[in-house]
Amino acid sequence: MNRIDARIDELGVSLFSDGADLASILEMYAKPWIRGFTTNPTLMRKAGVRDYEAFARALVRAVPDRPISFEVFAEDEAEMELQALIISTWGPNVNVKIPVTNRAGDFLGPLIRRLGDAGVALNVTAILTLEQVSQVAEALTPGVAAIVSVFAGRIADTGIDPMPLMAEAKRMLRARPLARLLWASPRELLNVFQADEAGCDIITVPPEILRKMDLVGKDLAAYSRETVEMFHRDAAASAFQIDTSVVAARSVLAVREDDFDGFGELPHQIIGSGSAVVPGENGA
Repeated sequence: MNRIDARIDELGVSLFSDGADLASILEMYAKPWIRGFTTNPTLMRKAGVRDYEAFARALVRAVPDRPISFEVFAEDEAEMELQALIISTWGPNVNVKIPVTNRAGDFLGPLIRRLGDAGVALNVTAILTLEQVSQVAEALTPGVAAIVSVFAGRIADTGIDPMPLMAEAKRMLRARPLARLLWASPRELLNVFQADEAGCDIITVPPEILRKMDLVGKDLAAYSRETVEMFHRDAAASAFQIDTSVVAARSVLAVREDDFDGFGELPHQIIGSGSAVVPGENGA
């Protein structure tokens, strides 16, 4: 077992990969420590996905043995329910993402409850408050597995430390032992270890952050030298120049005037003029 695998095995939190780029998904699927996948319509649009269902079904075929979350996108609650029921048929490893509220801010508890009662494995998403966590915990069907996605990164973006909130969210979900708390929207690799410390069950991380896992445990002095090398290499590649000739010429005469105290005014005149020519000599 290599250093990275050993460190990941020490974590209590499971790592999910978040994205919609198929090549990146397959890259992450090759890593056994990636335990699942999440995506959403925004990520799909960014990745250039045109056919939602075709992409989702292809992804389920490519990743048949790890959880994958797909999100409904209808505004009407009845249409959301129909979409959720269809998405749930795409594979036994599929979780259906339901936003905690609709666009008007209305809590979708009744929909969450109906889908849970129908046996649909949910991922309730876009949660940012403890009140929402409490509402979701109450709406979840006790005997059906679910994911509760709290957007800790967005909470942090507002200047609030998400750690206490996530720890409290975990406590609030104790009444739902089949519900797993997910730290969503991480901003840096440190968030993986923060999610673990807070007791989260899952953290979903974009590939660009997951690729930094090989930095875990890296010697910081060596990392410092690599950083200096990077700056030097990039400056050289850019052919940057600073004209130092004037300073170099003056540095020949850069003698502290204090060293000539007691020798009269002549040395100070020479240094002050920036010239090595003694006044009054050689025709000066």
